[in-house]
Amino acid sequence: MEEYKIIKKPIHSEKSVYDRENNNTYYFEVHNKANKIEIKKAIEKLFSVNVLGVRTITRKGKKKRTRNIIGMTKERKRAIITLHKEDVIDLGF
Repeated sequence: MEEYKIIKKPIHSEKSVYDRENNNTYYFEVHNKANKIEIKKAIEKLFSVNVLGVRTITRKGKKKRTRNIIGMTKERKRAIITLHKEDVIDLGF
């Protein structure tokens, strides 16, 4: 799988900003079928940084109801990337 298909977008929330400033960790939304090794290689190739660790979280879709139709939201996968102390990713935030 290509690097641009594995890494979808960075996640910008209060927790991710705090971790980025204090712990040098970055949050990304990734492809649901990507594993930790593929995510690590994609981050290292796209941003030219040294990755120390990758943690993943999969959020299940929720049931949503609109009038008489019951549907599901998408399942999403997040990756928490820990970088070396000297490396920084410029996300433009």
